[in-house]
Amino acid sequence: MTIVAGFFIIAGLFFFFTATIGFLRFPDLYTRMHATGKGDTFGLLLCIVGLVIYNVYMDPTWMGVVQSVKLISIALFWFLASPTATHALLRSAFETGFKPWTKDNEVIIDKTKSEGEKK
Repeated sequence: MTIVAGFFIIAGLFFFFTATIGFLRFPDLYTRMHATGKGDTFGLLLCIVGLVIYNVYMDPTWMGVVQSVKLISIALFWFLASPTATHALLRSAFETGFKPWTKDNEVIIDKTKSEGEKK
């Protein structure tokens, strides 16, 4: 069972690592936040699942179950907070006029045009 837990933890670290590479390699704020938001959330899920499996296997007492429930509650909070925070940051960047990157520097989303169509 420790091999399964180790697999989950290593897979989670892989997603953390690839999210870091995406953060360093992508050209603008929107794509960087997408890479880190998705990679960190999934990496954390895998790491916590691995820790829960390891904890229940190594300590099958009441205290081990309580610790595993605490880990699951941390994962639940992270899954609620991380996408919300990422959305809030990107929404504020868009509303302040930060344009998404394109290869030919052509504006593909015009805030003034979309606001005019809503009225």
